[in-house]
Amino acid sequence: MSETVAAQFEQLYGAAPHGVWAAPGRVNLIGEHTDYNDGFVMPFALPHTAVAAVARRDDGVLRLHSADVDTPVVELTVDALAPESDKNWTAYPAGVVWALREAGHPVTGADIHLSSTVPSGAGLSSSAALEVVVALALNDLFSLGLRGWQLARLCQRAENVYVGAPVGIMDQTASACCEAGHALFLDTRDLSQRQIPFDLAAEGLRLLVVDTQVKHSHSEGEYGKRRAGCEKGAALLGVDALRDIPYAELDAALARLGDEEEVRRLVRHVVTEDERVERVVSLLESGDPRAIGPVLVEGHASLRDDFRISCPELDLVVDTALAAGALGARMTGGGFGGSAIVLAETADVEGITKAVEEAFAAARFTAPRTFEAVPSAGARRLR
Repeated sequence: MSETVAAQFEQLYGAAPHGVWAAPGRVNLIGEHTDYNDGFVMPFALPHTAVAAVARRDDGVLRLHSADVDTPVVELTVDALAPESDKNWTAYPAGVVWALREAGHPVTGADIHLSSTVPSGAGLSSSAALEVVVALALNDLFSLGLRGWQLARLCQRAENVYVGAPVGIMDQTASACCEAGHALFLDTRDLSQRQIPFDLAAEGLRLLVVDTQVKHSHSEGEYGKRRAGCEKGAALLGVDALRDIPYAELDAALARLGDEEEVRRLVRHVVTEDERVERVVSLLESGDPRAIGPVLVEGHASLRDDFRISCPELDLVVDTALAAGALGARMTGGGFGGSAIVLAETADVEGITKAVEEAFAAARFTAPRTFEAVPSAGARRLR
Protein backbone atom coordinates (compact mmCIF):
# COMPACT_ATOMS: atom_id res chain seq x y z
CA MET A 1 0.00 0.00 0.00
CA SER A 2 2.91 2.37 0.68
CA GLU A 3 4.00 2.23 -2.96
CA THR A 4 0.48 3.06 -4.16
CA VAL A 5 0.08 5.98 -1.76
CA ALA A 6 3.53 7.34 -2.71
CA ALA A 7 2.68 7.11 -6.41
CA GLN A 8 -0.65 8.88 -5.85
CA PHE A 9 1.19 11.61 -3.93
CA GLU A 10 3.55 12.17 -6.84
CA GLN A 11 0.65 12.41 -9.29
CA LEU A 12 -1.10 14.97 -7.06
CA TYR A 13 1.82 17.15 -6.10
CA GLY A 14 4.34 16.63 -8.93
CA ALA A 15 7.18 15.34 -6.76
CA ALA A 16 7.95 12.30 -4.62
CA PRO A 17 7.04 12.41 -0.91
CA HIS A 18 9.77 12.66 1.71
CA GLY A 19 8.39 9.51 3.34
CA VAL A 20 5.41 7.23 3.94
CA TRP A 21 4.02 6.40 7.39
CA ALA A 22 1.24 4.18 8.78
CA ALA A 23 -0.85 4.25 11.96
CA PRO A 24 -3.42 1.59 12.89
CA GLY A 25 -6.97 1.59 14.05
CA ARG A 26 -7.65 -0.22 17.30
CA VAL A 27 -10.01 -2.57 19.05
CA ASN A 28 -10.57 -2.10 22.77
CA LEU A 29 -10.56 -5.48 24.47
CA ILE A 30 -11.94 -4.10 27.74
CA GLY A 31 -12.14 -0.71 29.46
CA GLU A 32 -14.86 1.36 27.82
CA HIS A 33 -15.52 4.99 28.76
CA THR A 34 -12.90 4.75 31.50
CA ASP A 35 -10.22 6.80 29.74
CA TYR A 36 -11.73 10.21 30.42
CA ASN A 37 -12.30 9.09 34.01
CA ASP A 38 -8.53 8.60 34.55
CA GLY A 39 -9.08 4.84 34.53
CA PHE A 40 -7.68 1.71 32.89
CA VAL A 41 -8.05 0.56 29.28
CA MET A 42 -6.78 -2.37 27.26
CA PRO A 43 -6.75 -1.80 23.49
CA PHE A 44 -4.72 -3.47 20.79
CA ALA A 45 -3.86 -2.30 17.29
CA LEU A 46 -5.51 -3.68 14.17
CA PRO A 47 -3.78 -4.53 10.88
CA HIS A 48 -6.01 -1.87 9.29
CA THR A 49 -4.10 1.41 8.94
CA ALA A 50 -4.19 5.00 7.81
CA VAL A 51 -1.24 5.59 5.49
CA ALA A 52 0.21 9.04 4.78
CA ALA A 53 2.69 10.14 2.14
CA VAL A 54 4.09 13.47 3.27
CA ALA A 55 6.56 16.10 2.13
CA ARG A 56 7.78 18.94 4.30
CA ARG A 57 7.11 22.55 3.28
CA ASP A 58 8.70 25.70 4.70
CA ASP A 59 6.34 28.33 3.24
CA GLY A 60 3.42 28.09 5.69
CA VAL A 61 1.18 26.16 3.25
CA LEU A 62 -0.63 22.95 4.24
CA ARG A 63 -2.08 20.88 1.40
CA LEU A 64 -4.32 17.91 2.19
CA HIS A 65 -5.81 15.15 0.08
CA SER A 66 -7.44 11.79 0.79
CA ALA A 67 -7.88 8.89 -1.59
CA ASP A 68 -11.03 8.00 0.38
CA VAL A 69 -12.88 11.31 -0.12
CA ASP A 70 -14.01 12.54 -3.52
CA THR A 71 -12.70 16.09 -3.21
CA PRO A 72 -9.73 17.94 -4.71
CA VAL A 73 -6.63 18.97 -2.78
CA VAL A 74 -7.50 21.34 0.08
CA GLU A 75 -4.99 24.17 0.61
CA LEU A 76 -4.73 25.90 3.98
CA THR A 77 -2.36 28.35 5.66
CA VAL A 78 -0.84 27.12 8.92
CA ASP A 79 -0.99 30.58 10.50
CA ALA A 80 -4.76 30.73 9.88
CA LEU A 81 -5.67 27.38 11.48
CA ALA A 82 -8.30 27.91 14.19
CA PRO A 83 -10.30 25.50 16.41
CA GLU A 84 -13.72 24.36 15.17
CA SER A 85 -13.30 26.29 11.91
CA ASP A 86 -13.51 23.09 9.84
CA LYS A 87 -16.32 20.52 9.91
CA ASN A 88 -14.84 18.27 7.21
CA TRP A 89 -12.39 15.34 7.31
CA THR A 90 -9.54 17.83 6.91
CA ALA A 91 -10.10 18.98 10.51
CA TYR A 92 -8.25 15.90 11.78
CA PRO A 93 -4.90 16.38 10.00
CA ALA A 94 -5.15 20.18 10.17
CA GLY A 95 -5.91 19.92 13.89
CA VAL A 96 -2.68 17.98 14.43
CA VAL A 97 -0.68 20.73 12.71
CA TRP A 98 -2.46 23.31 14.86
CA ALA A 99 -1.80 21.33 18.08
CA LEU A 100 1.89 20.89 17.28
CA ARG A 101 2.31 24.60 16.56
CA GLU A 102 0.31 25.58 19.67
CA ALA A 103 2.74 23.44 21.71
CA GLY A 104 5.64 25.42 20.28
CA HIS A 105 6.86 22.98 17.62
CA PRO A 106 8.07 24.68 14.41
CA VAL A 107 5.87 23.00 11.80
CA THR A 108 6.00 25.23 8.73
CA GLY A 109 3.72 23.37 6.32
CA ALA A 110 3.38 20.08 4.46
CA ASP A 111 1.91 18.30 1.48
CA ILE A 112 -0.09 15.29 2.71
CA HIS A 113 -1.87 12.48 0.87
CA LEU A 114 -3.82 9.94 2.92
CA SER A 115 -5.45 6.58 2.37
CA SER A 116 -7.03 4.39 5.06
CA THR A 117 -8.28 0.83 5.42
CA VAL A 118 -9.70 1.50 8.92
CA PRO A 119 -13.51 1.30 8.63
CA SER A 120 -15.01 4.72 9.29
CA GLY A 121 -17.75 5.04 11.92
CA ALA A 122 -17.23 1.46 13.13
CA GLY A 123 -15.84 2.33 16.55
CA LEU A 124 -12.32 1.30 15.49
CA SER A 125 -10.66 4.72 15.79
CA SER A 126 -10.34 5.72 12.17
CA SER A 127 -9.98 9.37 13.24
CA ALA A 128 -7.21 8.61 15.75
CA ALA A 129 -5.30 6.66 13.09
CA LEU A 130 -5.55 9.68 10.78
CA GLU A 131 -4.28 12.01 13.48
CA VAL A 132 -1.43 9.79 14.66
CA VAL A 133 -0.06 9.06 11.19
CA VAL A 134 0.13 12.78 10.42
CA ALA A 135 1.70 13.53 13.81
CA LEU A 136 4.34 10.81 13.37
CA ALA A 137 5.21 12.02 9.87
CA LEU A 138 5.61 15.63 11.00
CA ASN A 139 7.58 14.50 14.06
CA ASP A 140 10.07 12.81 11.74
CA LEU A 141 10.19 15.46 9.01
CA PHE A 142 10.66 18.36 11.43
CA SER A 143 12.92 16.39 13.83
CA LEU A 144 10.68 17.20 16.80
CA GLY A 145 11.92 14.29 18.93
CA LEU A 146 8.51 13.51 20.44
CA ARG A 147 7.75 10.05 21.82
CA GLY A 148 4.61 8.03 21.08
CA TRP A 149 2.73 9.03 24.22
CA GLN A 150 3.54 12.69 23.59
CA LEU A 151 2.21 12.48 20.04
CA ALA A 152 -0.93 10.82 21.43
CA ARG A 153 -1.49 13.69 23.85
CA LEU A 154 -1.17 16.26 21.05
CA CYS A 155 -3.54 14.27 18.83
CA GLN A 156 -6.09 14.11 21.65
CA ARG A 157 -5.83 17.89 22.03
CA ALA A 158 -6.35 18.28 18.30
CA GLU A 159 -9.56 16.23 18.47
CA ASN A 160 -10.82 17.81 21.71
CA VAL A 161 -10.14 21.45 20.84
CA TYR A 162 -9.75 21.74 17.06
CA VAL A 163 -12.37 19.17 16.00
CA GLY A 164 -14.55 19.67 19.08
CA ALA A 165 -15.00 16.00 20.07
CA PRO A 166 -14.58 15.25 23.82
CA VAL A 167 -12.63 11.99 23.39
CA GLY A 168 -10.25 10.48 25.93
CA ILE A 169 -6.62 9.52 25.40
CA MET A 170 -7.02 5.79 24.67
CA ASP A 171 -7.45 5.75 20.90
CA GLN A 172 -4.48 7.92 20.05
CA THR A 173 -2.21 6.11 22.53
CA ALA A 174 -3.22 2.72 21.13
CA SER A 175 -2.47 3.84 17.58
CA ALA A 176 0.88 5.35 18.57
CA CYS A 177 2.15 2.81 21.10
CA CYS A 178 0.72 -0.71 20.58
CA GLU A 179 2.97 -3.64 19.70
CA ALA A 180 2.26 -6.66 17.51
CA GLY A 181 1.05 -9.72 19.44
CA HIS A 182 0.17 -7.68 22.53
CA ALA A 183 -2.65 -5.75 24.15
CA LEU A 184 -1.77 -2.44 25.78
CA PHE A 185 -2.62 -2.10 29.48
CA LEU A 186 -2.77 1.67 29.84
CA ASP A 187 -3.29 3.77 32.94
CA THR A 188 -4.83 6.88 31.44
CA ARG A 189 -3.98 9.03 34.47
CA ASP A 190 -0.19 8.82 34.21
CA LEU A 191 0.01 7.13 30.78
CA SER A 192 2.08 4.26 32.21
CA GLN A 193 1.94 1.25 29.90
CA ARG A 194 2.42 -2.50 30.00
CA GLN A 195 2.44 -4.67 26.90
CA ILE A 196 0.44 -7.82 27.73
CA PRO A 197 1.11 -10.86 25.48
CA PHE A 198 -2.07 -11.58 23.52
CA ASP A 199 -1.49 -14.35 20.98
CA LEU A 200 -4.90 -15.97 20.71
CA ALA A 201 -4.06 -18.06 17.64
CA ALA A 202 -1.43 -19.96 19.62
CA GLU A 203 -4.19 -20.93 22.08
CA GLY A 204 -6.61 -22.08 19.39
CA LEU A 205 -8.73 -18.95 19.80
CA ARG A 206 -9.88 -16.11 17.58
CA LEU A 207 -11.23 -12.63 18.30
CA LEU A 208 -13.75 -11.44 15.73
CA VAL A 209 -14.82 -7.87 15.07
CA VAL A 210 -18.41 -7.58 13.89
CA ASP A 211 -19.04 -4.16 12.34
CA THR A 212 -22.80 -3.60 12.61
CA GLN A 213 -22.62 -0.92 9.87
CA VAL A 214 -24.48 1.41 12.25
CA LYS A 215 -22.47 4.63 12.08
CA HIS A 216 -21.72 6.74 15.12
CA SER A 217 -19.96 10.02 15.79
CA HIS A 218 -18.07 11.04 18.94
CA SER A 219 -18.88 14.68 18.38
CA GLU A 220 -22.61 14.09 18.69
CA GLY A 221 -24.25 14.95 21.99
CA GLU A 222 -24.80 11.60 23.73
CA TYR A 223 -21.10 10.92 24.26
CA GLY A 224 -20.64 14.36 25.77
CA LYS A 225 -23.63 13.83 28.07
CA ARG A 226 -22.10 10.64 29.47
CA ARG A 227 -18.80 12.41 30.07
CA ALA A 228 -20.51 15.33 31.81
CA GLY A 229 -22.47 12.88 33.97
CA CYS A 230 -19.26 11.13 35.03
CA GLU A 231 -17.71 14.49 35.94
CA LYS A 232 -20.80 15.34 37.97
CA GLY A 233 -20.51 12.02 39.80
CA ALA A 234 -16.86 12.66 40.66
CA ALA A 235 -17.75 16.15 41.95
CA LEU A 236 -20.62 14.86 44.09
CA LEU A 237 -18.34 12.18 45.57
CA GLY A 238 -15.50 14.62 46.21
CA VAL A 239 -12.87 12.94 44.04
CA ASP A 240 -10.78 14.16 41.12
CA ALA A 241 -12.09 11.39 38.85
CA LEU A 242 -14.21 8.25 39.15
CA ARG A 243 -11.00 6.21 38.97
CA ASP A 244 -10.48 7.29 42.62
CA ILE A 245 -13.52 5.32 43.84
CA PRO A 246 -12.19 1.91 45.03
CA TYR A 247 -14.18 -1.07 43.77
CA ALA A 248 -14.58 -2.33 47.35
CA GLU A 249 -16.24 0.98 48.29
CA LEU A 250 -18.60 1.20 45.32
CA ASP A 251 -21.82 0.39 47.20
CA ALA A 252 -21.11 3.05 49.80
CA ALA A 253 -20.33 5.60 47.07
CA LEU A 254 -23.57 4.80 45.23
CA ALA A 255 -25.55 5.21 48.47
CA ARG A 256 -24.04 8.69 48.90
CA LEU A 257 -25.44 9.72 45.50
CA GLY A 258 -29.00 9.39 46.79
CA ASP A 259 -31.65 9.92 44.12
CA GLU A 260 -29.18 10.87 41.34
CA GLU A 261 -30.14 7.70 39.48
CA GLU A 262 -28.53 8.54 36.12
CA VAL A 263 -25.27 9.52 37.78
CA ARG A 264 -25.40 6.34 39.91
CA ARG A 265 -25.55 4.21 36.78
CA LEU A 266 -22.62 5.99 35.16
CA VAL A 267 -20.49 5.72 38.30
CA ARG A 268 -21.31 2.02 38.68
CA HIS A 269 -20.22 1.30 35.13
CA VAL A 270 -16.90 3.14 35.34
CA VAL A 271 -15.85 1.66 38.70
CA THR A 272 -16.79 -1.90 37.74
CA GLU A 273 -15.22 -1.52 34.29
CA ASP A 274 -11.88 -0.51 35.81
CA GLU A 275 -12.04 -3.67 37.93
CA ARG A 276 -12.82 -5.73 34.82
CA VAL A 277 -9.70 -4.40 33.08
CA GLU A 278 -7.54 -5.45 36.01
CA ARG A 279 -9.19 -8.88 36.04
CA VAL A 280 -8.51 -9.41 32.33
CA VAL A 281 -4.86 -8.41 32.77
CA SER A 282 -4.52 -10.94 35.59
CA LEU A 283 -6.17 -13.72 33.56
CA LEU A 284 -4.01 -13.11 30.50
CA GLU A 285 -0.81 -12.92 32.52
CA SER A 286 -1.71 -16.19 34.22
CA GLY A 287 -2.13 -17.86 30.81
CA ASP A 288 -5.92 -18.30 30.91
CA PRO A 289 -7.31 -16.36 27.92
CA ARG A 290 -10.54 -18.38 27.72
CA ALA A 291 -11.51 -17.12 31.15
CA ILE A 292 -11.78 -13.53 29.91
CA GLY A 293 -14.93 -14.44 27.98
CA PRO A 294 -17.39 -14.00 30.87
CA VAL A 295 -15.68 -10.69 31.79
CA LEU A 296 -16.39 -9.39 28.28
CA VAL A 297 -20.04 -10.35 28.69
CA GLU A 298 -20.21 -8.52 32.03
CA GLY A 299 -18.76 -5.46 30.31
CA HIS A 300 -21.44 -5.51 27.63
CA ALA A 301 -24.24 -5.77 30.18
CA SER A 302 -22.83 -2.78 32.03
CA LEU A 303 -22.54 -0.71 28.85
CA ARG A 304 -26.06 -1.71 27.81
CA ASP A 305 -27.86 -1.32 31.15
CA ASP A 306 -25.86 1.24 33.14
CA PHE A 307 -24.16 3.41 30.53
CA ARG A 308 -27.00 2.85 28.04
CA ILE A 309 -24.94 3.21 24.87
CA SER A 310 -25.69 -0.07 23.09
CA CYS A 311 -28.19 -0.49 20.25
CA PRO A 312 -30.35 -3.37 18.95
CA GLU A 313 -27.74 -4.40 16.38
CA LEU A 314 -24.93 -4.62 18.96
CA ASP A 315 -27.12 -6.55 21.40
CA LEU A 316 -28.09 -8.96 18.62
CA VAL A 317 -24.44 -9.69 17.81
CA VAL A 318 -23.64 -10.42 21.46
CA ASP A 319 -26.73 -12.53 22.15
CA THR A 320 -26.46 -14.51 18.91
CA ALA A 321 -22.73 -15.15 19.23
CA LEU A 322 -23.09 -16.43 22.79
CA ALA A 323 -25.99 -18.67 21.80
CA ALA A 324 -23.85 -20.06 18.96
CA GLY A 325 -21.03 -21.04 21.32
CA ALA A 326 -18.83 -17.94 21.70
CA LEU A 327 -16.77 -17.74 24.89
CA GLY A 328 -17.51 -14.04 25.27
CA ALA A 329 -18.74 -10.97 23.40
CA ARG A 330 -19.33 -7.27 23.96
CA MET A 331 -19.74 -3.99 22.16
CA THR A 332 -16.49 -2.05 21.72
CA GLY A 333 -15.86 1.63 21.15
CA GLY A 334 -17.88 4.70 21.97
CA GLY A 335 -21.29 3.12 21.47
CA PHE A 336 -24.56 3.97 19.68
CA GLY A 337 -23.43 1.74 16.82
CA GLY A 338 -20.06 0.60 15.58
CA SER A 339 -18.66 -2.83 16.36
CA ALA A 340 -18.81 -5.75 18.75
CA ILE A 341 -16.03 -8.22 19.54
CA VAL A 342 -16.48 -11.97 19.85
CA LEU A 343 -14.04 -14.38 21.53
CA ALA A 344 -14.36 -17.90 20.16
CA GLU A 345 -12.63 -21.22 19.68
CA THR A 346 -11.14 -21.37 16.17
CA ALA A 347 -13.41 -24.32 15.30
CA ASP A 348 -16.52 -22.30 16.18
CA VAL A 349 -15.78 -19.16 14.14
CA GLU A 350 -17.57 -20.23 10.96
CA GLY A 351 -20.74 -21.25 12.78
CA ILE A 352 -20.84 -18.08 14.88
CA THR A 353 -20.29 -15.87 11.85
CA LYS A 354 -23.09 -17.59 9.96
CA ALA A 355 -25.46 -17.36 12.94
CA VAL A 356 -24.88 -13.61 13.27
CA GLU A 357 -25.41 -13.03 9.55
CA GLU A 358 -28.66 -15.02 9.62
CA ALA A 359 -29.88 -13.17 12.71
CA PHE A 360 -29.25 -9.81 11.05
CA ALA A 361 -31.08 -10.93 7.91
CA ALA A 362 -34.05 -12.13 9.98
CA ALA A 363 -34.18 -8.79 11.81
CA ARG A 364 -33.95 -6.93 8.48
CA PHE A 365 -30.76 -5.18 9.58
CA THR A 366 -28.00 -4.20 7.16
CA ALA A 367 -25.64 -7.16 6.74
CA PRO A 368 -22.70 -6.93 9.18
CA ARG A 369 -19.03 -7.03 8.21
CA THR A 370 -17.01 -9.58 10.18
CA PHE A 371 -13.22 -9.97 10.28
CA GLU A 372 -10.57 -11.37 12.59
CA ALA A 373 -8.79 -8.91 14.88
CA VAL A 374 -5.07 -9.69 14.95
CA PRO A 375 -2.99 -7.69 17.49
CA SER A 376 -0.71 -5.65 15.22
CA ALA A 377 2.05 -3.03 15.27
CA GLY A 378 1.51 0.59 16.23
CA ALA A 379 2.43 3.66 14.19
CA ARG A 380 5.62 3.38 12.14
CA ARG A 381 7.51 4.71 9.15
CA LEU A 382 7.13 2.52 6.05
CA ARG A 383 9.70 4.19 3.76
